[in-house]
Amino acid sequence: MNLSGLFALISALTYGVGDFSAGLASRHNPAIRVIALTHPFGLLAYTALALGTHEPLPAAPFLWLAALTGVLGMVAVALFFRALALGPMGVVSVGSAAVGALIPVAAGLLAGETLTAGRALGMGLILAGIVVFSLAPSHGGRGGLPLALLAGAGFGLFFVLLARSSVGAVFWPLAVARLASSLVAVPWAARTGGLRPQKPWLVLGSVPGDVLGNLFFTLATRSGPLAVAGLLTNLYPVFTALMAAIFLRERLRRFQWLGVGVVLAGLPLVSG
Repeated sequence: MNLSGLFALISALTYGVGDFSAGLASRHNPAIRVIALTHPFGLLAYTALALGTHEPLPAAPFLWLAALTGVLGMVAVALFFRALALGPMGVVSVGSAAVGALIPVAAGLLAGETLTAGRALGMGLILAGIVVFSLAPSHGGRGGLPLALLAGAGFGLFFVLLARSSVGAVFWPLAVARLASSLVAVPWAARTGGLRPQKPWLVLGSVPGDVLGNLFFTLATRSGPLAVAGLLTNLYPVFTALMAAIFLRERLRRFQWLGVGVVLAGLPLVSG
């Protein structure tokens, strides 16, 4: 497996586990409160990494783009957390990924990235598997799916902009993105529902997934094509769905397992 594929799969794993915890937290807290309490931790972590590695500060246009990326990501996350609170996690997360995967793939190809025939076949299988999974809801219906699809579009744009803002650096763009989202989310949450969390361990449990997911996605885009990194990162619903199946006993239909099988068939072709 190449380095970019490995980083993207680690990103998917950490996003998936973090989304499971965040989804549970959002069933007891407004989505904006979860964001307001978690994003400042990301700001501190990325700033510490930037200072600790003596990373040069990027030029102002990249920092402004990173700030815009952070606000866009915050809106997408708020929609996604709300969707997780309304519907079955497996359906919501995969529905979001089905949309979110298409945008970075299209952006990468439009930017001139080239793919081998085997990798293109693998990407087609993964996209087909994600769509198949999302078309067959778990027991519990489709609650939250419209919001999840809208969030997926926001995530896709977030991944594209994050890759563009991280051309010359890794940690500073992530820090600026989290600064921007925190400056919006914290006052918003304070005014609407307060910052005191319900079940704070669930809120804190989502922090590592958020921090590491963004970091490893950025590393994946710096070591390989955006189309591949964006697609593999959007496999995070597999891990969210597994966590939900194990801890919440959410059941998947046979058709959804077919989707998982198609994804797994395409994975070696893309990451090899």
